[in-house]
Amino acid sequence: MVSVIIINYNTFQLTADCIKSVLHYTKETPIEIIVVDNASTEKDPCEFSKLFPTIKLICSERNLGFAGGNNLGIQAAKGDFILLLNSDTYLLEDSISLSVAAMQQHTQVGVLGCRQVFPDGAVQFSARRFRTISWELFDLFRFLLYLLPPATRSVKMLGQYFKHDQSIEVDWVNGAFFMIRRSALAQLPHQQLDNLFFMYGEDVLWCERFRALGFSVYFLASTTIVHIAGASTVIQKQLQLRRVMMQNELLIMQRRKGKGLYFYCFACLFMAKEYLRLSIKWIVFKTSGKLIR
Repeated sequence: MVSVIIINYNTFQLTADCIKSVLHYTKETPIEIIVVDNASTEKDPCEFSKLFPTIKLICSERNLGFAGGNNLGIQAAKGDFILLLNSDTYLLEDSISLSVAAMQQHTQVGVLGCRQVFPDGAVQFSARRFRTISWELFDLFRFLLYLLPPATRSVKMLGQYFKHDQSIEVDWVNGAFFMIRRSALAQLPHQQLDNLFFMYGEDVLWCERFRALGFSVYFLASTTIVHIAGASTVIQKQLQLRRVMMQNELLIMQRRKGKGLYFYCFACLFMAKEYLRLSIKWIVFKTSGKLIR
């Protein structure tokens, strides 16, 4: 069985649409759907139970964030596999059963993510490598990458350099569709996911933890979901969000490598590159009114 955990925080209609798609498409695998409401004020979360009588509804008295909310759901989960599914996603096919089949075939996989697209069909960069100094330098001086064969460049960098058209072992996958093997989760302290961050960057942190335990992380290209992932239309909010993500990236690197020479070299390179990118976003917005993804 798969325990599907969906966090709701003032996204009632998106969450309802997500639940509908899971119930509609999931045919080959037994599931339980656990909705964790993170103290929403938009609408009474009990409305979920009226619409979907078979779900488990957990109402938190306060907003626990993404990690905290999922850990609350995990405590109630009974499945051999646990799927953390964002409320702003919806299925196009039986992605859950296809993902379970892949994890049963690849027994060392602890975490699996699948192909994700925006509503307009554009591919999201959900198969990723951990950031390193070499990755940042190649990304900055990307003309050097084109000295490599295309297949080598794609696998080495992943992300925007990868077509997301082949299933492959990766460093981390986007947390919007994040399937975890129960036996892998059982090896974490208290069988809980790390809640270092309130939001953003948890997927990187969690994949690093599972890989340290000897499990692999797998990107499944043969099934696709839609991840709405609506970016704020306010440039200040978008830039503020990016700064939070940058801070979290540095904390992850500190935990991976320690706070030594490597960390400080990475931090200087990473911060300079990201602030240059933010400056370009700001200039493009001010001159054209367009927000760059």
